[in-house]
Amino acid sequence: QVQLVESGGGLVQAGGSLRLSCAASGISRTMFRIYVLNWYRQVPGSQRELVASVTSEGSTNYADSVKGRFTISRVNAKNTVYLQMNSLKPEDTAVYYCRLYAYWGQGTQVTVSS
Repeated sequence: QVQLVESGGGLVQAGGSLRLSCAASGISRTMFRIYVLNWYRQVPGSQRELVASVTSEGSTNYADSVKGRFTISRVNAKNTVYLQMNSLKPEDTAVYYCRLYAYWGQGTQVTVSS
């Protein structure tokens, strides 16, 4: 059974930075490296929003709202995907989730104070 565990969330002032990590277990490195990895976020009462994706080849895609501020990366040798978040804004406040295929992590709360 694949499990995804996010970490790195917390409370930060506007303009600050956080780095989220998502570690996958229950999957081989060979399999991990072929999947697209995604970060989503969700605020109460809203749909989950795709924030960033990284393909097996390392190509990345970002929501317009985070372009130039967030960077997604992966380290296949560690079965881990990261989300570096800079210049954070109060509107980035949400629970952040990682996704691999049909599997989701439990989420990590990011709160940005103004």
